Amino acid sequence: MNLNIPNWLIITSGIGQIFTALIYPYIRHQVFDWYNDVKQLKPLNQEIAKTYGRYIQGLNFSFGLIAILLPNDLKNQSQLAIALTGLIAAYWVGKVATQIAYYPMYDIPKRSLFKVGSYFMNSLFVLFAIVNTLLFIYNLIGYYKF
Repeated sequence: MNLNIPNWLIITSGIGQIFTALIYPYIRHQVFDWYNDVKQLKPLNQEIAKTYGRYIQGLNFSFGLIAILLPNDLKNQSQLAIALTGLIAAYWVGKVATQIAYYPMYDIPKRSLFKVGSYFMNSLFVLFAIVNTLLFIYNLIGYYKF
C-alpha cells in the first residue's frame, strides 16, 4: 500500500490535540458547569472525577506533543509506532463513538459560541481519529509487509 501521511497533517493533529487539552478547563467550567456538579459528589468521588479529568487533559496534551515533535517516528513502521498509533487511534475512535452514542441526549447551552464550538471540537475529534487510524494501518502494513 502506497499511503503517504504528510508530516503537516500529523503536526496539525498534534496542535489540535494540545488545543483540546488547553481548552478543556474552559469547556468544563463555562459550557457544562462541571465544577458545580462535581461538588455534589462525596469528597472521594470528587477527587476521582477531578483526577480523571486531569488524565484526559494530560493524555490529549501528551498525544499532541508526540505528534508535533515526532511525526516521522509515528510512521516509521516499527513495533513501537504500531503500539503508540494504535493506542492513540483507539483513544480518539473511542471518544468519537462515545460522543455519537451518548452526548446527543444532553443539552449544550444554546449560545452560538457553544454551538459552533461543539461542531469545531467534534470535527477535531474526527480528525484525530482518522489521522491516527491511518497511521496505525500504515504502520501495520509496513511492519507485516502486507
